[in-house]
Amino acid sequence: MTTLSDNALLSKVTGWVTPVYEKLDWLSPLSILAIRLWVAWVFFKSGLTKINSWDSTLYLFEYEYAVPLLSPEMAAYLGTAAELSLPVLLAFGLAGRLGAIALFIFNITAVLSYPDLNAAGIRDHQVWGIMLLVPLLHGPGKLSIDYLLCKKLGCKT
Repeated sequence: MTTLSDNALLSKVTGWVTPVYEKLDWLSPLSILAIRLWVAWVFFKSGLTKINSWDSTLYLFEYEYAVPLLSPEMAAYLGTAAELSLPVLLAFGLAGRLGAIALFIFNITAVLSYPDLNAAGIRDHQVWGIMLLVPLLHGPGKLSIDYLLCKKLGCKT
């Protein structure tokens, strides 16, 4: 059975914790933006590396990567296009969930198509995959074009 002192203690703790939580809430959009920008930069930088040394990229897709269903050249073009376009969508939060799920699938494909990936590389891909789940499951957040468009159009991000 609860006593008056238990209720008073709970009330005191709640009175202290609630304002702290409310002040922390403003960090949520910033954290989602930081996640989007971090992952977008990782993939975009990879795409830039591919176009800066295209001959090496074609070689890797021909002899190292085992992308299913596509010719190595087609996989190189599509992979590079994905790494240069999808991060832009994610960074700006334009079709943010679409960009996140596409990069999530791309990330899984990258791991599966490169059998020589070491443990550190696999961990990186796991971290990026988990980070991509945030905008995928929660949307791109208030600091996104999706949010601004949906606020204007009355839809849900």
